[in-house]
Amino acid sequence: MIKRRKTRTVSAGKVKIGSKHPVVIQSMVKLATTDIAACVKQINALSAAGAQLVRIAIPTRQDSIAFAKIVKKVKIPLIADIHFSPERAVEAIEGGAAKIRLNPGNIKSEDDINRIIDCAKAHKIAIRIGINEASIRNLFHDTPQRKRTPLMIREMAGYIRLFEKRGFNDIVLSVKSSDVARTLESNIAIAEKFDYPIHLGLTHAGLAEDAIVPASVAIGTLLWQGIGDTIRISIAGDPVQEVEIAKKILASIGLYKSREPQLIVCPTCGRCRWDLIGFARQVKKLLKEVKNPLRVAVMGCVVNGPGEAADADIAVCAAADKGFIYKKGKKIATVKQSQLFAALKKEIEKYEK
Repeated sequence: MIKRRKTRTVSAGKVKIGSKHPVVIQSMVKLATTDIAACVKQINALSAAGAQLVRIAIPTRQDSIAFAKIVKKVKIPLIADIHFSPERAVEAIEGGAAKIRLNPGNIKSEDDINRIIDCAKAHKIAIRIGINEASIRNLFHDTPQRKRTPLMIREMAGYIRLFEKRGFNDIVLSVKSSDVARTLESNIAIAEKFDYPIHLGLTHAGLAEDAIVPASVAIGTLLWQGIGDTIRISIAGDPVQEVEIAKKILASIGLYKSREPQLIVCPTCGRCRWDLIGFARQVKKLLKEVKNPLRVAVMGCVVNGPGEAADADIAVCAAADKGFIYKKGKKIATVKQSQLFAALKKEIEKYEK
């Protein structure tokens, strides 16, 4: 059981962020904000996939106007992504943002920051202080104790002081890098220093097939240490994939109870004497129609298969021309291998009734 670090609770609309609440899944719209209909469609798709918060870029005044219209057309709380312009921040807050993201790397004026804080206070919304390595290129500085400390942390601490001086504590923190080691180091550092909720992500992770491993390592490692209250998987591609990957990461360490079926497949070895891979693909296709969190295992042989699949709801394995079906670790049927898929399908259908 993971013991999460204690944090304050911050609200983004109806969504609660902090250690007393489940880890929140986020994603981001990948379309021009001014294309209102397309953005609404994508936001609804993300919500249906399991996202609880969605972020939208607000680079221009036209985007602010569009954002205010989008807010009224969707049910999920929206985060306005702000860079460079305090005017865009104020417009987004007044336009209905449940939360905004500010980057200390490109909004530095204390007067501008105070104006944004005062507006956020008036509208009772949260602010994420989100630092990206890309906007702070000198990554380290030497402290008086001669320790190499991420410069992002120094920037973060200075920004937080401005918020606290203004009496504003509805803050979420994030420090992102495209490097796994620096992402781990930076997030561990802010977790030790502050008690605000932390948003996790590995930025610019790449195409989905390239991003999934480093993102899973970085985010999974931090979550396992109890660090992280909201996450976003940054991939170049369909944002619905970001949500799907996030759910799988959380489910793999017990932080998300999936309502989808799970397929466990033996990696095979020289003992496997049947087309396990082809069979597993058939099962995977079948499970797309299943509407409950059924756990199905397809194992290669009877040597270790039954034991390894003992915690599955239903498991199958084969030897020679025979197939065996197990339920909760107990063998319930022996059939011809040619009949194994039909027999498994019949057992799966019982769970749907």
